[in-house]
Amino acid sequence: MKITFAFIVLSLCGLFLTAQENSKTKPNIIVVLADDVGVGDISKYRRLHSAKIVSETPNIDKLADHGLMFTNAHAPAALCATSRYSIMTGNYNYRSPLPWGVWGGYSKGVFTKETLTLGRLMQKANYKTAFIGKWHLGTGFRDKKNPKKIYDPKSEKKQMSFNVDITEIVSDGPKQNGFEYSFTLPSGIQNVPYAAYENDKWYPLHKHSLVGIIDSAYYKKLGFILDKKSGLGDSKWKPSQIGPLIAEKAVNFIKSNAKKDKPFFMYYCSQAVHTPHDPPAEIGGVKIKGTTPSKHLDMVKELDVQIKMMVDELKRQGIYENTVFIFTSDNGGLHIDGDTWNARHNPSDIYRGCKNDPYEGGSRVPFIISWPEHITSKQSSLPVLGTDIMATIAAISKVKIQDGQALDSYNLLPLTTEQSNTKKLRNHIMLQGGSDHEVMIVKDGWKLIINVDKKDRSDATRTPIALFNLNDNVWEHEEFNYIDNPRYKKKVNSLLKLYNTTRDSGIPTGKHF
Repeated sequence: MKITFAFIVLSLCGLFLTAQENSKTKPNIIVVLADDVGVGDISKYRRLHSAKIVSETPNIDKLADHGLMFTNAHAPAALCATSRYSIMTGNYNYRSPLPWGVWGGYSKGVFTKETLTLGRLMQKANYKTAFIGKWHLGTGFRDKKNPKKIYDPKSEKKQMSFNVDITEIVSDGPKQNGFEYSFTLPSGIQNVPYAAYENDKWYPLHKHSLVGIIDSAYYKKLGFILDKKSGLGDSKWKPSQIGPLIAEKAVNFIKSNAKKDKPFFMYYCSQAVHTPHDPPAEIGGVKIKGTTPSKHLDMVKELDVQIKMMVDELKRQGIYENTVFIFTSDNGGLHIDGDTWNARHNPSDIYRGCKNDPYEGGSRVPFIISWPEHITSKQSSLPVLGTDIMATIAAISKVKIQDGQALDSYNLLPLTTEQSNTKKLRNHIMLQGGSDHEVMIVKDGWKLIINVDKKDRSDATRTPIALFNLNDNVWEHEEFNYIDNPRYKKKVNSLLKLYNTTRDSGIPTGKHF
């Protein structure tokens, strides 16, 4: 009996030591996805092309100062929902059952139980997983008329949905896709339901909150225009409250899991800087509203302080040095704020276009990997994509991605240790535009923009509409669009064939190790 007891004690000690060793050797990982932030919004990137900085982002800049900063990084698509699918799975958008995006707050999700998501990957690696912020990948709620069924917005022909029970997420959310803790905004701050959820349960924003109607009249009282659907939400809904709230939830998650046996993985999807531009008075003790030339730049400043709050907590807990921090954006910058333009701030920096465009301004994004214990300051001009996050954190956490998963994800970890950044990752990159259904392929600096006919539900009717040589025309000046120039017909045909062959064959394009 004594031998058995001693054996149990020794076994438990061994398990405890193994867990502690696992926590010490494997880094914590935080991925931050900004919303609608272009390269021109981050002062470290802006300085690559201009000495005039309208508004600084010192905390994001510090990540780049002490990490790996990619200067040719792209979101997988020029719109957020499509990018979010690719980042979450490591797959190009055309592999999704809804390749042009999930846009409704009550839409059916695109993931099955077998889909490898960032959350499921990190659960396999024995991490504590969390999702905080904007989901925008479909969420299921109960139908009020038949609580055993998931509400289908197509069942109501009215503009506003009333027969949906928004008090609980019951399917297709973060909790169902690999995230043990979640604080979720199903559609961010811009669409129904106008509510927040903690571990799938409605999180009232105020002690007097009720389920109410958020419409144009409600938004008018807040001082701005509702440009999305009217619908159900928290009766105390204020977009300005959301940033401080999710940042606080992120800080609390770090604090609660810093000393645990398991390392943690947090996927933090900020509401900033999506419209409506309703900056908070302050966040983290820093004044925000009215401290920059425009509301857009106020929101950029808020995002920067959100990063500071997380980094400060990592340092307080003594785990900053062994935490991987990845920062990027879901698409290129916004071009809607007149005050921003009047201040001579360009969210797209030197690049043509913006969010929703097939041009570089639609997909160029900041992309930074910080890991103080392992990465010294460096820059890379290699083309990378948001899809690469999956394979990179798999390599960092030492978990294998199975065949048939994360098909378009490249492991960027070798670039954090090699002195040279000239090692070629890809033969080419493939991107998706926005609502006009364009796709793009870039090889050796040559970029072909292809229109996909919306009338063809198979997406097989593809017509080249622009050819640019980014090597000497990164601005994509239209006078150097060679699409109708006979001298470049072979180049057009070659790139179109490469795109079609790669896409239609379904072959993987990534490399995990």
